[in-house]
Amino acid sequence: MASLAEKRLVELEDIVEQSEAAIVEPAAPQDAPQDVAQPQARPEELRLLEALLFASAEPLDQAALAKRMPDGIDIKAALAQLQADYACRGVNLVRVANKWTFRTAGDLAWLMTKETTETRRLSRAAIEMLAIIAYHQPVTRAEIEDIRGVVTSKGTLDVLLETGWVRPRGRRKTPGRPLTFGTTEAFLSQFSLEALGDLPGLEELKGTGLLDSRLPTGFSVPNPSDDPTLREDEDPLEIGDLELALSPPVDAEDGGGSAA
Repeated sequence: MASLAEKRLVELEDIVEQSEAAIVEPAAPQDAPQDVAQPQARPEELRLLEALLFASAEPLDQAALAKRMPDGIDIKAALAQLQADYACRGVNLVRVANKWTFRTAGDLAWLMTKETTETRRLSRAAIEMLAIIAYHQPVTRAEIEDIRGVVTSKGTLDVLLETGWVRPRGRRKTPGRPLTFGTTEAFLSQFSLEALGDLPGLEELKGTGLLDSRLPTGFSVPNPSDDPTLREDEDPLEIGDLELALSPPVDAEDGGGSAA
């Protein structure tokens, strides 16, 4: 018979073998986790356009942007891509008067209401005059009065000139050579219009209640044009015409101002 010592030695060997079997080989080191996916590099032309438009205090047209871009860039396609990229953001890329600029998204305008101060409200007469100029330009003061059917205060026209929404265009080739007036790019920007052709037409005006649905036969709304070229019945402005467009301050003694 095996001695007690031999039995203990066999038992010890069994224990050792079982312990070795239970040892788990350390797992081979896995590859280090990859870095978090980096955002796709933005095309350089889009970065350049963003920088130019963001830094500019005024809207920029396509030609002005193209001059600052590297040769070979399809500026039209790049602008379209940038506009699409910003379509769902808090800031949108919009075109106003054929120029490009960043604007707060329209549905977020309410965020700015507390910071916006209304310094002046246009009178009804000024609103009517502005609408007539927008739709009928180029138009003279006398023609505005004829359309409105009432005499227009010189101060009303002054208010519109001071806003920068209206400007003298030229002089009508008629006796007295009166100034003709038209709207400006500031007018388009103020009312978020890309072009004058975006002004509401007859049916739209009826639908909003701004025009009576029972209009005289033959009544129509003019189709305004953005063409800045003088018409055949207009002469160019002369030196000093821009200063004359605004009437001088009214003296208390004479009680009136000069006419255009």
